[in-house]
Amino acid sequence: MSDVFDKCRSWKDYRIAKAAGIYPYFRSIEASHGATEVEIEGRRVIMVGSNNYLGLSADPRVKEAAIHAVEKFGTTCSGSRLLNGTLALHEELEARLAKFLNRESALVISTGFQTNLALSSILGRHDIVFSDRQNHASLVDGIRLGFATERKFRHNDLDHLEQLLAAAEPNAGKIIITDGVFSMEGDLCNLPRLVELAKRYNARLMTDDAHSMGVLGEHGRGVSEYFGLEAETDLVMGTFSKSFASLGGVLAGPFEVINYMRHKARSVIFSASMTPASVASALKALEIIEAEPERRARLLDIAEKMHNGFRAMGFDTGVSVTPVVPVQIGDQVKCFRFWKALHEAGVFANPVIPPAVEAGHALIRTSYMATHTDAQLDQVLDTFEKIGRRLDVIPETRPTAYEPVQIARPGTGVRANKASEKWAAGSAGHLVNPNGFSLDQLSRMSSREVAGKLFDAVEHLTWRAANFQPEDLRKLGGASRRLWKKRGELPGLLLEKGAHFFMKNGHDHNGTPVERN
Repeated sequence: MSDVFDKCRSWKDYRIAKAAGIYPYFRSIEASHGATEVEIEGRRVIMVGSNNYLGLSADPRVKEAAIHAVEKFGTTCSGSRLLNGTLALHEELEARLAKFLNRESALVISTGFQTNLALSSILGRHDIVFSDRQNHASLVDGIRLGFATERKFRHNDLDHLEQLLAAAEPNAGKIIITDGVFSMEGDLCNLPRLVELAKRYNARLMTDDAHSMGVLGEHGRGVSEYFGLEAETDLVMGTFSKSFASLGGVLAGPFEVINYMRHKARSVIFSASMTPASVASALKALEIIEAEPERRARLLDIAEKMHNGFRAMGFDTGVSVTPVVPVQIGDQVKCFRFWKALHEAGVFANPVIPPAVEAGHALIRTSYMATHTDAQLDQVLDTFEKIGRRLDVIPETRPTAYEPVQIARPGTGVRANKASEKWAAGSAGHLVNPNGFSLDQLSRMSSREVAGKLFDAVEHLTWRAANFQPEDLRKLGGASRRLWKKRGELPGLLLEKGAHFFMKNGHDHNGTPVERN
């Protein structure tokens, strides 16, 4: 008899990564020191894994605004916006954002994820949504919750989008939805062409500006301002958990549309409203964003420094033109090992693996704040270089030349940097990894006898290694204490080498060709 919990018990990736000492998630941050450094497990590390782009989460003015709001309104509204959860602060933030974004109306919602879920309220049975395949998960879920037909186009492949638009029912309601800045690879949507296609095929257009609001454009209004196409973009979404140093989100656009969502969106009317502290923090952050454009200028300078610093060493930062600076690793296990080495060396970054990126395209995602110091940035670059050479991600000697980056500064119109062939193949999902399996591939083979034995062996040997004592090594004939010091790396190495053996062998124990990316 099948049990709905069976999938949970048989899922081994978590146990393998934990046992091998390369599990990177849910790390507890014990304290923050000016946003750019945090304390984890009792030691300070440089934070390059946050989306706090302008560094405002540690700004005394923002913190003071949050404290004052709690003193005046308490810690929560204890209800939805529809009934008892609307404060004067909510209405003030909405009015200020509508003015800032040059829109008729704005609606603030409790989280950025819930903000995109509100889209489902306008997606009817006879509508069609055209969505970039690399859109954020919240957009994916918002579309799924609606009743519209979804048509996905290949990432930034607008010829493919046009084919889908041309084949669609001419009289159907149509909307094109895209991230403004794609959160993992840092490239921009091709908004000029999207606007052209929307007009030609009578479709509406929405951008998710979570990673560009506060960052791009002369005034920080996001990709539509950056491209000079604010009037041609029907709906704009933003989040407060990044540049706005708070929690929540905003949808802005025509009054009738926003008012409809205000009364129909389930994530609005059945969820408690933004807390007073969150609203006040976002309001103060908006005030600073408008008054201090030098923060954006500094942030873009930092982005250029880091992109070119990585490329000068031989790292591949792909197509990004923003403060999202991804570093290509490729192999998923090696990506986890790279992350662990960074963490041990005092740098907090984020490993990104499928399904957030395509298989074989694992990367270390770094992102920067306007408040990072040059000394901190130089330390990050130096750490990456040492680990990159040790793990054979970059060559022993620096390349004699590299492709410099262009950053999305106001007035440039740059949309993406030139990517290597390997990066382009990985981004498109065409990358075949000749060197080894990812944990995802191994988990898909976990029912096979040989793969199952590998999993069991890794777990068993990891447990044995974790419980070994120096006395045990002496019993083995005075084995080197250097082996004892390296014991934590052995399970990960075993897992990686075993996976590579399967890939090179190319068949399972029954002689069936093994699935490859």
